[in-house]
Amino acid sequence: MTVLVTGGTGFVGPHVVHVLRQEDRPVRVLARRPEKQKRLEAWGSEIVQGDMTDADSLRRAIEGCDTVVHLVALAPFSGDEAVQRVMVQGARDLVEAAKDAGVKRFVAMSALGAREETQNLAPYLRGKWATEQAVRESGIDHAIFRPSFIFGRDGGLLPGLLRLARYSPVMPVPGSKRMQPIWVDDVAAFFAAAVEDGGARTGTFELGGPDQVSWDELYDRIRRVLGKRRLQVRVPGALAAAGATAAQVVPKLKGAKGALAILEYEDNITDIGPTVAAFGIQPISLDDQLRRAVAA
Repeated sequence: MTVLVTGGTGFVGPHVVHVLRQEDRPVRVLARRPEKQKRLEAWGSEIVQGDMTDADSLRRAIEGCDTVVHLVALAPFSGDEAVQRVMVQGARDLVEAAKDAGVKRFVAMSALGAREETQNLAPYLRGKWATEQAVRESGIDHAIFRPSFIFGRDGGLLPGLLRLARYSPVMPVPGSKRMQPIWVDDVAAFFAAAVEDGGARTGTFELGGPDQVSWDELYDRIRRVLGKRRLQVRVPGALAAAGATAAQVVPKLKGAKGALAILEYEDNITDIGPTVAAFGIQPISLDDQLRRAVAA
């Protein structure tokens, strides 16, 4: 059973690929620059050239695959045009290619908070919701994961927060909402387990760690792990909004206002009990996550 992994060259992707290869599953990774993926190749993965904006390359990549693990996403501050090309149309093209190729199982990465009533909050959430809809309507047996913030030592939000706590005398608090961080290796374990067909592992599953914390509480825990004393300053909503509006003049930050809206809209938390029960995986605590990141 060959598994095609899209987004295998990003932050979460290599962790998923690594677990799949540890289980001796044949893995094919879609990459825009295959010649740069020496680590994935060394693990025994097949690397094929392709891009989410090139439907023909998706069809070539998926030939002979029974399962697709779709991890591709742009950053939450990406603009509408880029999200439409990569996340919305790209997901639709990939699902169509999967249907035509007779793929039996489709595992997709969404995001906690993605649902019909939030899709207009930010381009990023619209892209995630469109991906979910394309997968559900495909008729392919599937699992969709909606994770909260994903922490890891080699990507995502956490390394920047650790640098801030280590070197800055002030830590700006971007909001009062709660989050439920989950360690990247735990996310990878859920995705690897989900390539198995059907049963209780079909449907939409929300992911998070066991701890629900506010930004203030997260910073307190980071400071304790690092042994640092730092002043925390809450960023006024009007000031944050003005900064996000100004940032949109930068092409890569066209969706900055939407990213801020996501942070301010609601708590990014969930009940992970049903997902833990379905997959038999218990995510590690936030303190363990921070200790692993600092020890790296």
